[in-house]
Amino acid sequence: MADNDRPDLYGVLLYYKYTPIPDVDQLFSFYDSNCNSLGLLGRVRLAPDGVNVTIGGKLSLLEKHIAAVKSNGLFEGTDFKLASSHYPLNDQVAKECGFASLSIRVVKDELVTFSPNPWLKSPEIAKAGTHLSAVEFHSALQSAGLPLEKENPSNSKKLVLLDARNLYETRIGKFQTPNVETLDPGIRQYSDLPSWIDRNSDRFRGNRVLIGNPLLAPAILWAKLKTIPRYCTGGIRCEMASAYIRSKGTGFENVFQLFGGIQRYLEQFPDGGFFKGKNFVFDHRISVGSSDANIMGACLLCGLSFDDYSSRCRCNHCRMLILVCDSCQQKKDALYVCELCQKHGKGYRSIPLVENDESQEITTPIEIKTVPSDDITLSPLIHSRHGSKPSRKLRILCLHGFRQNASGFKGRTASLAKKLKSIAELVFVDAPHELPFVYQPCLTEPNSKDMPSLSPQRPPPPDNCRKKFAWLVSPDFSRRTSESNWKMADCQFDHLQYQQQTGGFDVSLAYLKTVFSEAGLFDGILGFSQGAAMAAAVCARRGRPGGEMDFRFVILCSGFALNLPDSERGSINCPSLHIFGNERGNDRQIANQASRDLAALFEEGCSVIIEHDSGHMIPTRSPYINEIKDFLHRFLG
Repeated sequence: MADNDRPDLYGVLLYYKYTPIPDVDQLFSFYDSNCNSLGLLGRVRLAPDGVNVTIGGKLSLLEKHIAAVKSNGLFEGTDFKLASSHYPLNDQVAKECGFASLSIRVVKDELVTFSPNPWLKSPEIAKAGTHLSAVEFHSALQSAGLPLEKENPSNSKKLVLLDARNLYETRIGKFQTPNVETLDPGIRQYSDLPSWIDRNSDRFRGNRVLIGNPLLAPAILWAKLKTIPRYCTGGIRCEMASAYIRSKGTGFENVFQLFGGIQRYLEQFPDGGFFKGKNFVFDHRISVGSSDANIMGACLLCGLSFDDYSSRCRCNHCRMLILVCDSCQQKKDALYVCELCQKHGKGYRSIPLVENDESQEITTPIEIKTVPSDDITLSPLIHSRHGSKPSRKLRILCLHGFRQNASGFKGRTASLAKKLKSIAELVFVDAPHELPFVYQPCLTEPNSKDMPSLSPQRPPPPDNCRKKFAWLVSPDFSRRTSESNWKMADCQFDHLQYQQQTGGFDVSLAYLKTVFSEAGLFDGILGFSQGAAMAAAVCARRGRPGGEMDFRFVILCSGFALNLPDSERGSINCPSLHIFGNERGNDRQIANQASRDLAALFEEGCSVIIEHDSGHMIPTRSPYINEIKDFLHRFLG
């Protein structure tokens, strides 16, 4: 770099290395000492299988850091991407991009989160695709559709380019090549890519495939697949993605990826080559362009050409970055809804939450109640190990049991909410089926030596009672229109009544889709008793057409299985925690075997079971609360 000898010139350095780290703590100490002594800011991620670094500072000092790193044999062959840059535009941009401080973090599992399922085994990086240089990658696109192997001239499969980046990245720039089809998964985050590949593998079959991603190295995949050039920003994400594709076995063996990602490609082709627009980067530069000044992005609100993310505008629902031009940012009370949220039914209105039981005026039949922190000054962010950037709390939707309501369930789980307050926010919602008031007649003293008789006492006025709801009802259930009606119980409590409550599922499913679309994103669902049965049924429908609900895990307490089609042992692939009473657990409503049968429907490798002796409830004493926390900690990050 021509200006590297200027000590006042600012720069950004990116590099990663997949290699076994024999002593992570020792490497942590090196980065802590070296970066602090040189005044470098940014992110350092260490794991047993490698490192991922994005740091900024004076160019001369970044070069000293590179020299120190190269002295360690672990980093042999590392591609250090060093570029001159302006200083962060403002404190907000610096903070969001992690350049306001130095964050060194040891991650337990993987450098890049490849899947939201923490039990999904990551592909072996040793099996990642072969690297192509920028020139080789360009040549492959230039010859669009021609064989890439000289020894296989008969292979004339169509070339298809797979863009493995997130939607907010592809909005402002991507590869465009004549005669080459580009597949854009339109994903919100990188961890959504594996499931997208699984669902769309048939679109690749029969042609050669090049796969690419700007922070990741593009990869080329052929054989029985289409040729899909794949590319990413700098390289690390493509390593994992190409390894995942190759792990699929026969027909997926020949995978190639762009060495150094889009950044190295633009260095080789300053005019942009086949890449049009700007390359989104995960540091304070925000994006890097070529000499081509054409703008690909557009304002979400007015549609005018725009590609500047420096304002850091985000979707009101999912918080993904969006493009809003300077003029539209001046509009008062504007609600931002990204393309993905619009696609999944999240409209330009949302359901206000009810905080601290203080009801707000709402215009929909859905009432949401949240459990606030006992300490109102507590940050909604949690701090990770070694001073890393804080992560938000998990947001969990809670489904109550039969003949309960959101307010009552909130009270019953107050102890759980208090013990989880540093890592999770619990959100409660009433079920859609309103139940009639039911009362049991009282036994009175006998007037003679006969058996006691039933008293014809009047039921209490409904004004003194909270409405009760259900997710599932009896097939002959009909909602009463008069709230003043009471119903005398037909018999004493039947602990097997849940087996007769098989109606109303479709109504509850549609209702939950509305909750998800209008009340924002949820990381997981917690269900109790009938609510657990409902949550499990929702899990069984994940990934099917029309499955608009997106979440990462379920917690099923005192649950039981519904008799639904396609529900076979091990057929539900969703991380799950099952909490229920053991055989001596005194749960008089849901038998131990019923909860075991429900747990058996979930894939064995991604489920955890906690049995307790506390009856029909969620235990919060040790050791049970520690096991619940251990499960939830898998999803923090």
